[in-house]
Amino acid sequence: MALKITVDPDAAEPPYEQIRARIAGLARSGELPTGYKLPTVRGLAEELGLAANTAAKAYRALEADGVIETRGRHGTFVAALGDTAAREAAAAARAFAERAHRLGLDADAAHAAVDDALRAVYG
Repeated sequence: MALKITVDPDAAEPPYEQIRARIAGLARSGELPTGYKLPTVRGLAEELGLAANTAAKAYRALEADGVIETRGRHGTFVAALGDTAAREAAAAARAFAERAHRLGLDADAAHAAVDDALRAVYG
């Protein structure tokens, strides 16, 4: 199975974000199975005609999100998503709730802020 990614230079999103979103989407849908070995940063950059730093930035974001994992010299692989994604989301929600509480927001105001943020991101 070959990784099929294209980058639109005219898109509003920067190239690294397009790469990040595409790989994350393929991993979450199962099209890229857990354990799938991704190309090297340089290999992906060459394939897409981009700077290596652009591909590296996408990989760093994916690793921070728990979508991929780097195993040193062995390469970069799609990580098991279920637990990691849920754990990361729960930690982010908890951090937001604690911050909103410290700011003096009541639960309704905190919910409204979350609803606004979700509409802004998900449309």
